Amino acid sequence: MSGFVLFLIYLILVNGWSFMMMGVDKRRAKERKQRIPEKTLWLFTVIGGSLGSYIGMKHFRHKTKHTQFVYGIPVILVLHIVLIGYVYFAY
Repeated sequence: MSGFVLFLIYLILVNGWSFMMMGVDKRRAKERKQRIPEKTLWLFTVIGGSLGSYIGMKHFRHKTKHTQFVYGIPVILVLHIVLIGYVYFAY
């Protein structure tokens, strides 16, 4: 299996996890239970889960009043797209 395929598998997993964390945190917020720390949400966004975080934010309508999420996640998503495109076309 090539390195690029492994990288794609990693991206699928981390984005799926990011999406699920947004949903779980939204549910916990409604139920007034212990929340997932914002630091953890950001960590998964930065390590490659920006698309999952963005889709989760929109789908679950979660963190949409926090400007750091509303603007930060799309910026990181664009950076990830540029980086992946660069790596793909460079190799």
